[in-house]
Formats: sequence, C-alpha cells, structure tokens
Amino acid sequence: MRIVIAGGHGQIALRLERLLAARGDVAVGIVRKAGQDADLRAAGAEAVLCDLESASVEEVAGHLEGADAAVFAAGAGPGSGADRKNTVDRDAAVLFADAAERAGVRRYVVVSSMGADPAHQGDDIFDAYLRAKGEADAYVRGRAALDWTILRPGMLTDDAGTGLVRLEASTGRGPIPRDDVAAVLAELVDSSATAGLTLELISGSTPVSVAVKSVAGN
Repeated sequence: MRIVIAGGHGQIALRLERLLAARGDVAVGIVRKAGQDADLRAAGAEAVLCDLESASVEEVAGHLEGADAAVFAAGAGPGSGADRKNTVDRDAAVLFADAAERAGVRRYVVVSSMGADPAHQGDDIFDAYLRAKGEADAYVRGRAALDWTILRPGMLTDDAGTGLVRLEASTGRGPIPRDDVAAVLAELVDSSATAGLTLELISGSTPVSVAVKSVAGN
C-alpha cells in the first residue's frame, strides 16, 4: 500500500511511518520544512514538502495521486494560538479531505482528539483546539466519497507501547502511548471495515488487531 500522511514529521506520524515501512508499505509524509526530510528517511518514509496552510486543493491532490489511503495527523502543536488551531487543526484537515476526494483516495483516517466538538464552549486555547478538531471531524463525516474513520485518542504519553488498548465509540478518559496510537492507525489504514466510525482510544487489555476487528462494521 501507498499511504500519504499529513503532518508527516509529528510524533505519531513518525511512529506510524516506521511501522508501515517495516511491513513493506510505502509511507509518504507531508512536511512543512525542508530540514525534516532526514527524519522521515530515517523512519523509512518518503518526504514531500508542502505547507497545508497555504497549498491549494489541486496541489495536495497531486501528492495524493495513486495513494491507497490518507492519514491526517497534522496539528498546530503546543505553543500555537487559536488562529493556528483553525488554520491547521481545522482548515488543513478540510483541505486534505477535499484533496483526497479529488485524487480518488477513498480511505481517509483522521487523528482527532477526545472531546472534540464544534459546539465546545470556552475561551482558552485548548477550547479553541477542541472546537477546531470538532469542526474538522464534522466536515469529514459529510464527505460521502470518503471511507473515513475518526480516531480520538486519550491523553498521549511517550511511554513504551504495550499493544493493548481499548477502542470503542466511547471509552471514557485515560492515557494512551503514542506507540499504541500508531499501531492502531496502521491497522485502520489496512482496511475500510471501520469506515463511518468515530472511535475513542485509551490503554486497555485487548491486542490492537483484535480491538480493530472487534469494532469493524459496528
């Protein structure tokens, strides 16, 4: 498979790229800065330089041509203001979805956030982030030409992955290592059986592959 990942230099994306490369897939990471390509090559991935805050749908669609799946894993990141929550976490996700549709890439997986909600109230930066992610998720859900799955992890940690998770429509809050988020994404892109589902993810007691198969088609 050829899988194109927006936010290709992110912590989850780099982990996902390593997993995909290790199993023989072609991972392509979209990055904003030219200096980030070395880290992607070290992970076994190809790097494509493209700023999703300024690119056109046609430009991004060109990078998605021939892909079997697209993963939106970009984010404005800590330290960014409310404006960039909108331009990256919301607008870039919308752009990437439109580009995937234009390129004919049906499988579309979003890394969202637990609590994402377009109607979320509050004036803090994290409140703006949850609204932006919620608005992006709502947009993706309306794209009939995409076999979308929205993944909403709990509190992300850098602990070593255990390969044991809880993946359900609603899990309640809890931590999840980035390693295990990447492992779940690798399973999700492999099949469209979870298309149309919004799933929450925290650490649990079920092996990743079993957890994904258990929710497929629900």
